Amino acid sequence: MDSRIIRIRRKLAKVPYAALRSHSFGEEKHRFRLAPPLLDTKVAEFEASHHIELPDPYRSFLTTLGGGGASPFYGLLPLQSCRPFTMDPQGEPSRPRGFTFASGPPHRGDLFLHIIEAGCTDLVLLGITGPLTGRVVTGNADGFRGPNVSSATDFLAWYERWLDHMLAGRDNRDLELTSPALRAPVDRILRQHRNCTRRVHAA
Repeated sequence: MDSRIIRIRRKLAKVPYAALRSHSFGEEKHRFRLAPPLLDTKVAEFEASHHIELPDPYRSFLTTLGGGGASPFYGLLPLQSCRPFTMDPQGEPSRPRGFTFASGPPHRGDLFLHIIEAGCTDLVLLGITGPLTGRVVTGNADGFRGPNVSSATDFLAWYERWLDHMLAGRDNRDLELTSPALRAPVDRILRQHRNCTRRVHAA
């Protein structure tokens, strides 16, 4: 087993109780919980049905840590909900490239798997074939922004970086993390709103 799996499991368990951690956008949906790990046979069935091979670090996460749930943004998609995409051809030099759903083989261009729910047409993808295999890529299906390739070498490194930055109370726009200092005004407004609501109901 990859030693990072054990570290990630421990760090993820600490996050809900870390007083000075960063706020992770979308955490209210997954609440830092993972779905049960997947059986190897289920992963193999998914690979066969999509004619792909998942990168080992991501596959190890699914089969030893969890098959969905806690992650940056709104959470890891269940594997059966993940869909393959290809990156659109380069248009004008200054225009970001979008992504197109790859309905089935043969595929034109390198494949990326949509693995995390980011909202609207934003995508968090994992490279499946080509030079970006194993790397996490964020972008927008309609080409409104990105794509951006994470400097993390693989999915486990990317996921552990999210946990490390959150536990350290850091800001990270790429991972949608907000430090306690920047989050404080928002939390204060929410507390005031809750107090006002309680007083209204008590009256």
